[in-house]
Amino acid sequence: MELHNFNIKAQQKAKEDNTSNGELRFHVKESYNDDYDTNSLKHEGILIKKASIGGWKWTSLLLANQGLATLAFFGVGVNLVLFLTRVLEQGNASAANNVSKWTGTVYLCSLIGAFLSDSYWGRYLTCTIFQLIFVLGLVLLSVTSGVFLITPDGCGDGKLPCMPASPIGVAIFYLSIYMIAFGYGGHQPTIATFGADQFDEANPKQKNSKAAFFCYFYFALNVGSLFSNTILVYYEDSGKWTLGFLVSTGSAIVALLLFLVGTKKYRYVKPSGNPLPRLAQVFVASARKWDIVPAKEGDLYELEGSESAIKGTRKILHSNEFVYLDKAATITESDLSSPMNPWRLCTVSQVEEAKCVLKMIPVWLCTIIYSVVFTQMASLFVEQGNVMNSMIGQFHLPAASMSAFDICSVLICTGIYRQILVPLAGRLSGNLKGLTQLQRMGIGLIIGMSAMLAAGATEVARLRHVVPGEKSSALSIFWQVPQYMLVGASEVFMYVGQLEFFNEQAPDGIKSFGSSLCMASMSLGNYVSSMLVNMVTRITTQGDKPGWIPEDLNTGHMERFYFLIAALTAFDFVIYLFCAKWYKINNLESEEDNKGVDKEDQEEEVLVRV
Repeated sequence: MELHNFNIKAQQKAKEDNTSNGELRFHVKESYNDDYDTNSLKHEGILIKKASIGGWKWTSLLLANQGLATLAFFGVGVNLVLFLTRVLEQGNASAANNVSKWTGTVYLCSLIGAFLSDSYWGRYLTCTIFQLIFVLGLVLLSVTSGVFLITPDGCGDGKLPCMPASPIGVAIFYLSIYMIAFGYGGHQPTIATFGADQFDEANPKQKNSKAAFFCYFYFALNVGSLFSNTILVYYEDSGKWTLGFLVSTGSAIVALLLFLVGTKKYRYVKPSGNPLPRLAQVFVASARKWDIVPAKEGDLYELEGSESAIKGTRKILHSNEFVYLDKAATITESDLSSPMNPWRLCTVSQVEEAKCVLKMIPVWLCTIIYSVVFTQMASLFVEQGNVMNSMIGQFHLPAASMSAFDICSVLICTGIYRQILVPLAGRLSGNLKGLTQLQRMGIGLIIGMSAMLAAGATEVARLRHVVPGEKSSALSIFWQVPQYMLVGASEVFMYVGQLEFFNEQAPDGIKSFGSSLCMASMSLGNYVSSMLVNMVTRITTQGDKPGWIPEDLNTGHMERFYFLIAALTAFDFVIYLFCAKWYKINNLESEEDNKGVDKEDQEEEVLVRV
């Protein structure tokens, strides 16, 4: 009887928490009707058609937003290494490190955006604020380059040198590009999760659409970057840097306006509060009960019914990993005799949320080395192509535009994967989705390793065709095509797999955090790449040797650096196999798991802001 009263008391307290913050919670009946494409909600005689809320119609605005925002971002990022070397006169190794640090900051900021989205602001407001910061950063960059840096006009084209930049100009330049990093980084994981929110998992048709959304999301990203990597790169490479930055600014403004158009038609998910205290409570409660034996699954503390103690989320079913944390949900005599204290007793769902984070970390760590592979496209690949024969008749092909082959590879491989590989793998494996997310990520690692081997082979061939007395090689830049194509193919498996995996496996209360893990791995990959470049440079330049990555690449051995990354990727793949085999999929409580609930007439709680 005491335990029953304790559970009732806990449920009442949870419901009080869920109806706070100026929100009214009411119950409506939700039923599926074959005569309608989507379900309808009825409350006090008012029919609310879900056909006008969310779905592909309004998700298309988010896909367009993603494409245009990516165009704007890569309009700056894809040629940044050449801007630093030509306009700011930095060395090759220094410029590559600065680009890696900047790109790493972009993706590190995704954790900030995800935290604010899940905890306080919600997806929509977070996307809006960070896009405003992104636009302001681009405006500032456009003004700074035109007023302070590009002097004389047309300089930085590889022929006409620029005047030394003033300290004020350099300071404003770095402020602007890090505003861009902060805005784009905070926007990215949130827009991905917000797009997934537009599909109702209770509707089988929309659940399948949600699985396809991430593939189209990454497709839109690459379509947007295609323009940046071709047209914008050409104009910037020819010295029209300010024009390129202005086009990026205009694209970002249009992206923001398109996003705002669907404001009244999007589906919104209420933020679940700061997850950090919830996670901390689990570890503290487990530590305070270090001397007890965890209770069996059926005896662990959980709220009765379908409602979770974490507001706005589904319950998570018990798992057998990290059994020690089950102590946090084990009811003791002290818990029964004292007021409910979340720092001493947590629900099973809260404990499982902490377990989910712990289980994802090993898999996530294994994706960092792949990001080291990916980041070479924006740094060393460009520097390598810059000293190759890039002439097509009288036309000079900018080295950075070679990343267009990466984008084309992504677009082609996405179609092949969705139309051919998924059905074929589905018939062979019995999995309707084709390959599992973990299998796709493993394949991405293998293809990424192959890309580094191809890059190393290209560098070996380039050194054999060096023109005496010149810094360039007679080898055609099109020898880089295989390495770019392989990186693109690996992205389809690794990054799309990551987006699906971390978003699906993250609990409801930290969905944006799950999406941000994909970008955070890119961030750390850039920092690891910068660290490797520094270490290799320090070690290989001892004794007055030029090193592997010198200013004159013809005197170095950049192929050894590529082969080093390939070896690290192979080692990482072996570790990944063990982590993937150990990982167990999370189980969320579904509607049919709740006793007394009719599948034909489900009761759904709808949040309405007042």
